[in-house]
Amino acid sequence: MKVLLNDGLEKEGLKLFQEAGIETDTKKRDLNALVSEIGQFDALVVRSATKVTREVLEAGAKGKLKIVGRAGVGYDNIDVVAASENGIVVKSAPYGSTNAVAELTIGLMLSISRNTPQAHSSLKNGVWKKDKLKGTELAYKTLGLFGCGRIGQKVAQIVKRGFDMEVIGYDIKPCFESGIKFVSKEEVLAKADYISIHTGGKDVIIGEKELCQMKKTAYIINTSRGSNVDEQALYKALKEGKIAGTALDVYPDEPKAEGTEFKSKLKELDNVVMSSHLGASTAEAQRETSTEIARVVSGYLLGGDFTNAVNAGENIEVEEKPVYTLFIHHRDVPGVFANIDKVLADCDINIRANYSRQIGKSGYAISVYVLHKKVNPGIINKLKAIPNICNVNV
Repeated sequence: MKVLLNDGLEKEGLKLFQEAGIETDTKKRDLNALVSEIGQFDALVVRSATKVTREVLEAGAKGKLKIVGRAGVGYDNIDVVAASENGIVVKSAPYGSTNAVAELTIGLMLSISRNTPQAHSSLKNGVWKKDKLKGTELAYKTLGLFGCGRIGQKVAQIVKRGFDMEVIGYDIKPCFESGIKFVSKEEVLAKADYISIHTGGKDVIIGEKELCQMKKTAYIINTSRGSNVDEQALYKALKEGKIAGTALDVYPDEPKAEGTEFKSKLKELDNVVMSSHLGASTAEAQRETSTEIARVVSGYLLGGDFTNAVNAGENIEVEEKPVYTLFIHHRDVPGVFANIDKVLADCDINIRANYSRQIGKSGYAISVYVLHKKVNPGIINKLKAIPNICNVNV
């Protein structure tokens, strides 16, 4: 097995691949070289720099490519539709940066509330400012979350314990065990003193309509995606005092290379705090992300594990189709599965999954079939008649 790490990987992730017996290649390929050589690899792992286009995926599918891993949360740089059409699984590593993004969110909330970046800039320029930089406290305020997954929940945990904030949230899939009070989108906008976005995706979450529903004293924090906030509408609302301020780590148009010019009208405004997409930029997050993507890519290549897959269900439940289980105790010898599969196929029963493990030390196994139809007593008797089958149950 060989994996191409086209944007590199921390040593901890490299070590896990090596321990799994998977060969790694860290040589950077441009698009042409990637298309030419990708078929030699079983897996491709990228960060945000490499664009995994349809051309790359189709070339890989003609060779050995089975999986593309994104060492990070978002996977906008991977053509997931093309990957699915070519039978290539796409996985991400969303958990490694959870703490880093949550901490930056809190840092941005504090920065915009207390005007610390403005004070820093003023002092660096030799000017003492105090009266004009009076701020506001987080304690006992209301935080509104758009997106209440792992990062939103971590932010909620920190502000509730550390600042006694009330946390309300809106999510299309609420998690009622998170300690977040789930309300409508309109209620979040109307009640929140701070709104923090953690939805991902490219959709506009806050535009002109939403900005008009917010308190004039409210702040927006965005560490999710630049496109989640309508930048033109945000600029207008900030300039006209419709909201108090914003702190941003992400932007609709971000520079592609280090040291290049950053363009945004928001730079003109004093009630804006900006950071340069630093959400996952910590040593700890990079280390955790590298080991996470190494584990999930290795797990698929060596054991068919779909954990963290973004274009296939991690488990059958997410497919939301009725399934039925069949339990078979049998000798662990060649030919048993083929005979079981034939009986089920002849009875027009689709096998959705088959999990099998040896039981004890005597050469027997338990196999659990997940099916799309119920098995009747007649089929059970046919299965029991197969050589090397000990017992069959539903």
